[in-house]
Amino acid sequence: MTKLSVNINKIATLRNARGGNNPNVVQVALDAERFGAQGITVHPRPDERHIRYQDVIDLAKVVTTEFNIEGYPDQRFMDLIRSVKPAQATLVPDPPHAITSNSGWDTITNRLFLRDIVEELHEYGARVSIFINPESKFFEPAKNTGTDRVELYTEPYATYFPTDRHAAVKPYVEVALLAKDLGLGLNAGHDLDLHNLRFLKESIPFLDEVSIGHALICDALYYGLENTIQMYRRQLEI
Repeated sequence: MTKLSVNINKIATLRNARGGNNPNVVQVALDAERFGAQGITVHPRPDERHIRYQDVIDLAKVVTTEFNIEGYPDQRFMDLIRSVKPAQATLVPDPPHAITSNSGWDTITNRLFLRDIVEELHEYGARVSIFINPESKFFEPAKNTGTDRVELYTEPYATYFPTDRHAAVKPYVEVALLAKDLGLGLNAGHDLDLHNLRFLKESIPFLDEVSIGHALICDALYYGLENTIQMYRRQLEI
């Protein structure tokens, strides 16, 4: 079964636009779980423009599904993981002012750095996932870091899906099979939505988890959060 982890960064963006605590990030996370989310994902950034570090601490007290914290492993991120002890820490190579994640790790150049980070995160009790491009050359070095999983960066798949879905998914199937052979768990995320999610799941049935935020929250404006989460769950239950 592929789990759906709901990224609630955009809820925090909406709250921060006005100040105060509306919408309430913690309450939305609890409601998302109640509506069927099998995990909650957050990606705190240094400027706290959406999820704040205090949000992560508050969420850790109440989230009962898998709590996944994404981010670049600077000292503040590592301290947060040590304090919060989430189910999963997802390492993303974002510079501080990136609008959103736009590439995976070069696990060849950064293998030793990532190995040390993964080892430390394991000491904190977190499962580790490394955000990675669908290029086979990065997968064995990723395995050598000691990571538990890799997360496929799916923006290129989403971009080319409307034109040629089979060509769009082909490199992902190839690296997914490679990851499976290497004994790596497999997550996926970025620009997945109600149009392209089912085909990805059909093509890679052994996906462990997808993390979806922007599209899901946008869909919730029309369909409602509970209905939207159930719609995404149905795309994965095939």
